[in-house]
Amino acid sequence: MTAMIDITDAGKTFTMHLQGGIELPVVRGVTFRVNPGECVVLSGPSGAGKSSILKMIFGNYRCDSGRIGIRHPGQVVDLATAEPRQVLNIRRSTIGYVSQFLRAVPRVASIDVVAEPLIVNGMSRTDAQARAGELLHRLNIPERLWQLPPATFSGGEQQRVNIARGFISDLPILLLDEPTASLDAVNRAVVVELVAEKKRQGVAMVAIVHDDEIRHLIADRIVDVTSFAAAA
Repeated sequence: MTAMIDITDAGKTFTMHLQGGIELPVVRGVTFRVNPGECVVLSGPSGAGKSSILKMIFGNYRCDSGRIGIRHPGQVVDLATAEPRQVLNIRRSTIGYVSQFLRAVPRVASIDVVAEPLIVNGMSRTDAQARAGELLHRLNIPERLWQLPPATFSGGEQQRVNIARGFISDLPILLLDEPTASLDAVNRAVVVELVAEKKRQGVAMVAIVHDDEIRHLIADRIVDVTSFAAAA
């Protein structure tokens, strides 16, 4: 089976320019693969580098060594050496990301925040809003709130809007950074269902989940990042 994500010996070090150029090693030797329809969960203590690895896969952090191969339509792209324009194109058409925090344009209606990834990729606003409404309904956001900006919502409601936005696209790779952290049991179960659906669609996923129960419900494989933690 051809991997959607193929990471080999990747490493990341931060340079603290305001502190005399001190180098802060984060991770090194990161190596694992993710196949279509598979959810790999990163585990390890806080500070071990889980979020940094996720950001390296998304191209937010450029790794200093190794290779991050992403299967993009018609080719495999190494994000370690890709040009910024190519990284942006991969994010738009290949990699979805559910972060811990919702970042949305102020005063934009929640339904439009969720629908926006589909509209950017060419779907009509009407069809995109219909799909957004379906997801918001599944995640128990009342219809009377859909026209309100997410900034007016509680933390848990904002996270559900965030999840809907991340899951709405039919992208072949999806990254999940603590998607269930602010959710109650009912909505955690909805996220587990959404992950299962993505697996059936052949989506390759990498997730960070601190809840042991959720981790074992969604993980096909668990990668312990402790062995990748760089010595300070």
